Amino acid sequence: MRTEDLLAAIATGLWRWDSVSGAVSYDAEAARLVGLPAEAVTLPVAAARACFHPVDWLEIKGMVQLAVAEGTLAEARLRVVDEKGTVLRTVRTRSRPIARGDSEDGHYLLGILQEVPEPLPGTSAAGPPITGDWRRNREAFLLDAGRALAEAMSTAEVLRVAAGLSMPGFSPEGLAVFGLRGERISVIGHHGPRAGTDHPFHDMALDTDCPAAEVIRTGRAVYLPTPDDYRGRFPTAWSLGRPRRRRSWAFLPLIVAGRTIGAWMAGFAHPVSFSPDERSVLTTIARMLAQALSRAALQETERELSDGLQRSMLPAGKPDIPGLTVAARYVPTGGGLQVGGDWYDVIGLPSGRTALVIGDVQGHDVRAAGIMGQLRIAVRAYASEGHHPDAVLSRASRFLAGLAEPDGPDGRYDPRFATCLYMEVDPVAGTLDIARAGHPDPAVRLADGTMMIRPTAGGLPLGIVPDTDYPTTRVVLEPGETLLMCTDGLIETGGHDLETGWARIREVFERATPYDRAGGSDGSDDLEALAESLVQAVHGPPSHHSTGPLADRREDDIALLLIRRDAEVCLVGPGTAPVRRTAVTVAQAEPERIAGVRRQLREMLHDWADPDQVESAVLMLSEMVTNVLVHTDGDALLVAEVSGVRGARRLRLDVADSSDELPHRRRPGELASSGRGLLLMEMLADNWGVDPRGDGKCIWYELYEASPDGAAPPPPPPAGR
Repeated sequence: MRTEDLLAAIATGLWRWDSVSGAVSYDAEAARLVGLPAEAVTLPVAAARACFHPVDWLEIKGMVQLAVAEGTLAEARLRVVDEKGTVLRTVRTRSRPIARGDSEDGHYLLGILQEVPEPLPGTSAAGPPITGDWRRNREAFLLDAGRALAEAMSTAEVLRVAAGLSMPGFSPEGLAVFGLRGERISVIGHHGPRAGTDHPFHDMALDTDCPAAEVIRTGRAVYLPTPDDYRGRFPTAWSLGRPRRRRSWAFLPLIVAGRTIGAWMAGFAHPVSFSPDERSVLTTIARMLAQALSRAALQETERELSDGLQRSMLPAGKPDIPGLTVAARYVPTGGGLQVGGDWYDVIGLPSGRTALVIGDVQGHDVRAAGIMGQLRIAVRAYASEGHHPDAVLSRASRFLAGLAEPDGPDGRYDPRFATCLYMEVDPVAGTLDIARAGHPDPAVRLADGTMMIRPTAGGLPLGIVPDTDYPTTRVVLEPGETLLMCTDGLIETGGHDLETGWARIREVFERATPYDRAGGSDGSDDLEALAESLVQAVHGPPSHHSTGPLADRREDDIALLLIRRDAEVCLVGPGTAPVRRTAVTVAQAEPERIAGVRRQLREMLHDWADPDQVESAVLMLSEMVTNVLVHTDGDALLVAEVSGVRGARRLRLDVADSSDELPHRRRPGELASSGRGLLLMEMLADNWGVDPRGDGKCIWYELYEASPDGAAPPPPPPAGR
């Protein structure tokens, strides 16, 4: 009897699918089962597809692809429909792919068709139904698993997601992920009864006779439905592992871009037949897991590279300057390699002083980081030669201007500029000689917690004009005061401009507890906490080691330096308060600095009880400084001091100049534009005067803060000092 006649007797048909031409051939019995005349026929793939339910046709295509990849049988149930879509019968097919000799990727699919009397209930042993809740649950599971794996950012997170997978109908009891490094295989993640280091195959050679090694060597999955299958196929691995608690195992390759990077094991406490549907789910999970592990490994490599590169460009340890406490932070931007152009440095000078440098090279890419490294070395070299701050920045500007190189095949130049703040510190005298190249001004937190921006003279950013002058400004840091140097990433990140960004920093600065040496601490912890708070105000916690809830704000690098001049005792107790003091010089050639001086005075009096008194103080300040610039040939030296407890404080403001000529009272006419300075002093000041000095004179005024409850201000102290 012929094979065709024997198969027809048991209602079984033969069919063949050519993947190259797309032709589908049926024998007579197979044609009858799919609703065609009972005679052998060859149809194009479109006509063959019309015989089956559309959902089932997509299902069989997935099964075929899985069978081709694994070299196994493809099994499925298909609903045969007529032209109106009415289901005529359900058939079961089993087929095997056979490679074509004339095509590298082509194959024949040879199989049988049998009629199924009625749909069978879905169980793991008998196989799931073609439609129903199992399929919907599987699709929902794959979507959730894909989303969770896509969101995992590290290898540990990927493994944690994999360990928590709960597959529909056949959840594994244990999971293991094997990684390949050279010729060695190791367990990189494990979930189940045994810890990772206790796993018998925690580290093994690639030629080991075990399922994971074979999967990695061949790139094909290994399914072991029963312990007998495991014992018979891998007797050595069975005797070593003694997997008594599990009844079925699946080992699948982790393949990325055609390269096997490892294997994934799923062990089941109950028997699993590994039907085509179940193998399809496992294969899909293995592909997603491989992609997630590859992506996480790449990100971790980039992060390690960027961290190492950035660490090599920053000071090796915590700066140690006698008399000063220092805290520093560097936070890279969130994109790419997480390297950029921000940097800070602490340099010991030949004079015994210390230089603090902070800068920002244009850009957030590897080129910016490279230029930053060269510029940092150049600044350190110039400073170590003993040059003054202005000379260091002038030389650095010429150096950076000479770094412009052709960028790209068209030979265009890509010049980069950099901002920089260079500060030479004398911790004994508390003086800071500052030169600034287009960088944000430093800010000072006074001993009572008030923050003030210290305006400093400056020049163009480095590298724009090679021969640029950078004037030097001297600032005195009083005991207990803290100075902040930062890049614009701390100020302007999160949609802030310069003004609102400083307001955010001021809020953090003034909320922090002022330094209290009397409490017995060296003050380093609270300065570190302040640095952390400044970064958290921009990024949210955690700050600089991992992304936080405000990670979308990582749009710019951040570098900051905090220095505080140590004090033997800073009294901050009932009835006492530190003195707020600021000193500024307004040169004859810089009348525009008067606006900055007015801003500083407002900052000093930000918590003054009477806003009208603040405006009066600012008006008298403008009058006094303007008179010096207009009526003398010298500069104006301004010293402002706030003393006393809140509600009963005194503001004293001195403006000194080098002229011996004392101011004269005038009687200006109604239309006169000047001559009212002394009249304003008499009307607005609680106390004022003019003190001759050996090298000029000093005009001063005092204002006394009224108590919040309206009590009378304290009696004025004697005039003068």
